[in-house]
Amino acid sequence: MTEPPEEEGAQTFEELGLSKEVLTALKDMGWETPTPVQRDSYPLAIAGHDIIVQSRTGTGKTGAFGIPLVDKLITEEGDEQALVLAPTRELALQSAAEIEKLGAHRNIDTVAVYGGASMDRQVRALEKGARVISGTPGRVLDHLKRGTMDASKLRFLVLDEADEMLSMGFAKELHAIIERLPKKRQTLLFSATVDRAIKRVAEKHMHDPQFLGLSGDHVGALGIEHFVYMVSGVGRVANLITVLETEDPESALIFCNTKAETEEVSAALQRAGFNAEWLNGDRPQKEREEVLDRVRREEIRFLVATDVAARGIDVSHLTHVINFSLPENVEQYVHRTGRTGRAGRTGTAITLVGPTELGILYYLRLQYRIFPVERTLPSEGEQRTRQEADRIAMIDAAYPKPPGERDLALVRRFLTHANAERMLAGLLGAFFGEETGDVDKVAAAKRRRGKQHPDDHSQVDSDDEEPETTTLYVNIGRQDELKASELGRLLRDRTGLKRKEIGRIRVRDKHSLVDVPEDRAQEVIESMAGAVLRDRELELELAENG
Repeated sequence: MTEPPEEEGAQTFEELGLSKEVLTALKDMGWETPTPVQRDSYPLAIAGHDIIVQSRTGTGKTGAFGIPLVDKLITEEGDEQALVLAPTRELALQSAAEIEKLGAHRNIDTVAVYGGASMDRQVRALEKGARVISGTPGRVLDHLKRGTMDASKLRFLVLDEADEMLSMGFAKELHAIIERLPKKRQTLLFSATVDRAIKRVAEKHMHDPQFLGLSGDHVGALGIEHFVYMVSGVGRVANLITVLETEDPESALIFCNTKAETEEVSAALQRAGFNAEWLNGDRPQKEREEVLDRVRREEIRFLVATDVAARGIDVSHLTHVINFSLPENVEQYVHRTGRTGRAGRTGTAITLVGPTELGILYYLRLQYRIFPVERTLPSEGEQRTRQEADRIAMIDAAYPKPPGERDLALVRRFLTHANAERMLAGLLGAFFGEETGDVDKVAAAKRRRGKQHPDDHSQVDSDDEEPETTTLYVNIGRQDELKASELGRLLRDRTGLKRKEIGRIRVRDKHSLVDVPEDRAQEVIESMAGAVLRDRELELELAENG
């Protein structure tokens, strides 16, 4: 699969060099100028190349293969010269009708064959003769098996919406049809996406195909899920935090329309306990590169950026794109959201939409046929349920060691007591203290900080005070099947450090990094000398880079 050389394409149908008959047909149809896919496909098609065109639905693909077929490729003599395969009867009918209009002044007739319609009627239509057959894979294969369609003279094969055909389960029929066609033919493949399955078809059935990648951002945007949250426009940062709590994305690029917003939003997320950084045109180049390196290493969960600052960022692991607000230019929305769902991964776009942005949302639906699903912010009851879950997780983290048998026996007896709920509520009240709001903030922050990259496990203090720390290197990591909790427990047992004194524990492939109080670092190194974990004798030292 090769890329054609870049060159300036024709801007009018006349510049393409079309025949007078086809130009007249185009005028009759009301087509004034070629779309990019029509303009760029035409010279390659009439030159006899097999082509793969990646372009979204609605860009004029039927004309992209119909125009060269009726203008230059199909000859005046002989029936059944071109076969167009489409995934649905509607598309097969559309292609047949449009090609017949394009070839109206050249007497090029078409016939559509598809399932759910009379086989006898289609047989009679084929017997009358048609230069172009447009059909669905199942019915076309039926005609080939029955001998009611003569494939011996077919010189052109068009695969329209090829990715849809494969996703709908037509792969077997598609390969069976192509095996029955002449080996010497020209194949034109059109698809919104070009994934591994499409490439397999190309490798098996096409000859040195030329590739045209058109509407790449549109393709990316159409291939992901889109959601919107309707907000009042007041307190939008708080709404964003609630959305992040609700959606819980693994990683996201958060777009803001202004530089000031990026810093404001990033700071708010950090205060809320999220791992976030900002990027805009005011950030020095060195800092920008450092931030991007951390993003690529998946050490930053949320990158808050402007459109300009985000240009050139190519991060395949992003699971979400979040629009803090809709861009004024609706095409920019497509560019933004096309950054997720790459490399075969699924992607999600989430947008906060205020009352003044409803017009942009409407235009997005109208122009790009993107229809985001509307979601609502969680109710007070749902937020309370999340807070309760956070508190339970906080208790679970506070007591990691297995209980003794006497304590378990006491628990069983406790739970059968008539006043068990009242007594347990009293114990929980004593554990959390009276500052309910502060406790919920701390508990939520624990969860947020714990939701880092899978290799970045954290153990967070139970209060907001964080002493000066330094980072230690430990010669054991993921390949030793190490868990952060194991290393944390061993540190507490051998060094006497309290849980809240141990900071982040990051487990890498061959080593780990742990944050400890700076004034006790040397003591920790000495205390851990000779310690064994996972059959490895541990070696700790000050890390060169934290």
